[in-house]
Amino acid sequence: MAGMIMDAVLMLLLVAAVGYGIKLERKLAALRTGQLAFAQAVTELNAAAGRAENALATLRASGQETDLLHDRIIKAREVKAQLEILIARAPAAAPVRIVEDEPARRAPAAVAAPAVTEDEERAERMAALAERIQGMASPSTSHRAAATVAPAGRDNVAAIVQALTAGRSANHSAKQSLNAARRNLDDDLFAA
Repeated sequence: MAGMIMDAVLMLLLVAAVGYGIKLERKLAALRTGQLAFAQAVTELNAAAGRAENALATLRASGQETDLLHDRIIKAREVKAQLEILIARAPAAAPVRIVEDEPARRAPAAVAAPAVTEDEERAERMAALAERIQGMASPSTSHRAAATVAPAGRDNVAAIVQALTAGRSANHSAKQSLNAARRNLDDDLFAA
């Protein structure tokens, strides 16, 4: 009888062990499924981090381009304002004398040129700059010391304004690409 009781206890223990093994197998299967999902999430997170790095690089490049364009626009506006002031001060029929920068092309010392004030020199440089911007003339190539040209007119200002408008549209497109890169970065970060 003692043998039968021992057999019954042993059978109960075996049934309990089988039940516990089944329960443990279910938990292990759930753990494996979770591990696969976790590995997939890590892979997706890694891809999102790569996209975020690319978006940041694009954002930095766009920011640098935007800063460069902004600086150029500010300088162009300053030149435009100076040109408008000079044009407003210049007499309508007075000729403007262009002074060349190269010493080899300057007039010989024996030729007496009228005294040029600092404002007149600045006006001449601005007129030459306006001509270069407009593409009407390059720096003077004659061997004479000076040449007379008509004062910079409204056409020069129109060309400068047109150049500023082109810079402004480039700045606008750079801002749009910057905003698009920011949106992509936000999407990638929130997707992760």
